[in-house]
Amino acid sequence: MLLTLDLNDPRPLHEQVAAAVRHAVASGVVLPGQRLPSARELAAALGVNPNTVLRALRELRDEGVLEFRRGRGVSVLRPPDGREVLLRMSRELLDEAERYGYRPADVIEVIKELESS
Repeated sequence: MLLTLDLNDPRPLHEQVAAAVRHAVASGVVLPGQRLPSARELAAALGVNPNTVLRALRELRDEGVLEFRRGRGVSVLRPPDGREVLLRMSRELLDEAERYGYRPADVIEVIKELESS
């Protein structure tokens, strides 16, 4: 499983790792029932601390995407729910817009502009 992180991304590393794994599952690179590499292996491949990977994997477990099994490692339970992903991305968009001084209504206007173009 090939995952990459963007060093210019302002999000915390654990969120980037979770997003990369989520994307791999949603796009079918990793299928339900398939085991993931160990947290240490993922951490080494990404150049991050194993605790960062574990935090990301726990987040995905809490979302119901991954399953932890003692002695068997971590496996994919199901693809992420598209609505859940959209809600998470929308929250991220609104947070980013707020950093630049935009309100949710401003973001809606920008989206409407995109829709009509």
